[in-house]
Amino acid sequence: MTEKAPNVFGFEPPGLPDPNVTRTLIRQAIAYEVRGRVSAVAGETVEIEGMTAPIGSICELQSQDGEISRARVIGFRGVRPILAPLERLNALSAGDSVRLVDTTLKLRVGPALCGRVIDAFGQPVDGKPLPKDLMTVDAECEPPESLERPSIDTPLQTGIRAIDTMLTCGQGQRLGIFAGSGVGKSTLLGMLARGSNADRIVIGMVGERGREVQEFLDRALGEAGFARSVVVVATSDRPAAQRVSAAWTATAIAEAFRNQGENVLLLLDSVTRFAMAQRELGLAAGEPPTTRGYPPSVFNLLPRLVERAGRTECGSITAFYTVLVEGDDHNEPIADALRGLLDGHLVLSRDLAAKAHWPPIDILHSLSRLQPHLVSREALQATAIARQHLSEYHRHADLISIGAYRQGSDPRVDTAIAMRDPLNMFLQQEATQITTLEDSKRMLAQIVSAQPVNPQANVDVTAQNAPAESMVEESPGVATN
Repeated sequence: MTEKAPNVFGFEPPGLPDPNVTRTLIRQAIAYEVRGRVSAVAGETVEIEGMTAPIGSICELQSQDGEISRARVIGFRGVRPILAPLERLNALSAGDSVRLVDTTLKLRVGPALCGRVIDAFGQPVDGKPLPKDLMTVDAECEPPESLERPSIDTPLQTGIRAIDTMLTCGQGQRLGIFAGSGVGKSTLLGMLARGSNADRIVIGMVGERGREVQEFLDRALGEAGFARSVVVVATSDRPAAQRVSAAWTATAIAEAFRNQGENVLLLLDSVTRFAMAQRELGLAAGEPPTTRGYPPSVFNLLPRLVERAGRTECGSITAFYTVLVEGDDHNEPIADALRGLLDGHLVLSRDLAAKAHWPPIDILHSLSRLQPHLVSREALQATAIARQHLSEYHRHADLISIGAYRQGSDPRVDTAIAMRDPLNMFLQQEATQITTLEDSKRMLAQIVSAQPVNPQANVDVTAQNAPAESMVEESPGVATN
């Protein structure tokens, strides 16, 4: 190996740009200029005359005072394009100049983005410049072909006992987290980010409250999780087109990592606000409203979004999509559509949260469709026994709570009562705790075989790979919502 020659000038010369990146930029550049002007503004849409552009194109609008803002083509009224602003429009007037920038939204992605917070356009919002060694990709790509998707056969460690044992997830699986507001979705996402053994993590925060972004980074994600994560943010005050773009941007970044042979964890919070933003755009473009006001384009975009995740010959994207069920109605249109599109669902219970059961995962109403193909026969049997005990207790909970059930009346109920506390202790977990996949399986096997076990003997974030003999007992805690 040749050693690098010493720098005799006493300073570091500027690095040359990557020729592959430059070649791609030249190939994708538009060699002509298309211009038009603002014809009308109606609500959150801008009508353009004097030019045309494909659906999804990015345009720049320049006001008379020189301010430039971006917008996206979402439809046509006759031959005139209809644009949805990607940024807040100020002092826009009829006749203002419009210029076609690109036919698609382009992003710069790469491993150097980890530990950064960016917006829906891939631009940093943390005050630091973007790294130079990034490749340019399209934000919206076609999902992999069905025959190019290998079978999912490798479990993904999440560090959460309830998921790793009762709802085992595989590398490349797509699951939904269904919950009402304030039940603990953000806390659960933080636990997934810290406890997962994925190579990279991409987090899309779509339509969140502005104050929650920094809180999520500091409290839920932590330094260890943030160091291997890319966070894409479009808060609730951003235009609808920007909130929609944030979901595509997060997915495109995850795809870029997957194409480099890595196993990626994609956390999108929330797909419901993505659908609400698309509802705004669809109605503004003149689409007819259907169930609960959602236009057809919403139910067309949902499968396009979730099908981009999954496993390919190169790598995998394991995706968790949070679904904000309106009024705790788990049969509302978005939740109902996503249940049929995803490979499983985790239901967070408001009743469990009220009882300080964290994470409040309702095991009996949750499902991982691929679990039978991911775990051994013994582990699957232990899960089935635990589910039977939980179900039996749930069926007789009213009689037990009022003291109407007499012990000895039904051996199955007696066993369910005896197993309730050990199973509940096992399924509860402090937000800062991480349990390895093998340790979680061992604990559940001991519980269902009536062997003594302390489910609170876990490793923390800094010692998640320590052997079982070195585990120290921790006091149970309550995770913040």
